[in-house]
Amino acid sequence: MLLLVSLLTACGDDDGDAPRADGSVSGACASGPLALPIAGCMPAPMASTGDPAQDCVNRINQFRAACQCLPPLGRWRSGEACASEQAEYDSTRMPHAGFQDGICDSGRGQNECPGWPSVESTVSGCLQQMWDEGPGEPFIEHGHYINMTNPSHSEVACGFFTTPSGEVHAVQNFR
Repeated sequence: MLLLVSLLTACGDDDGDAPRADGSVSGACASGPLALPIAGCMPAPMASTGDPAQDCVNRINQFRAACQCLPPLGRWRSGEACASEQAEYDSTRMPHAGFQDGICDSGRGQNECPGWPSVESTVSGCLQQMWDEGPGEPFIEHGHYINMTNPSHSEVACGFFTTPSGEVHAVQNFR
């Protein structure tokens, strides 16, 4: 509950939409998830926890809570090694190659941020770009957002790999 309150507060939500200590919610989220995301929702990235995988999960959940009143995804800790392995594998191939090649248990959906300048920019910028795809068809143009909001997903594993040249590759696997 504290995480959800922090997520909504981090978005600058001071109009009573944040969950209360008893778990109830008022305002835009009182009726549950919104059918469509709030247009132009760009919550300010939260301060780093010092754990990139947790920061990634927090950022995804920040979008889910602040932009569409969706419940948080759990952190899929046992899937993080696979996500990192896929990020490394894909750094010398094309995005999603490890997912397509089935190199490890990667769940049901995958988002990938290839070749970003830092972990921080990946968590703040790449995940914002994915959210900004919004709902719609075709999947190729909206798939990252769809993975982030899919009601069949309950957990996400985030993995990272930094190349010798300093490029960061990040994978988010959903199940």
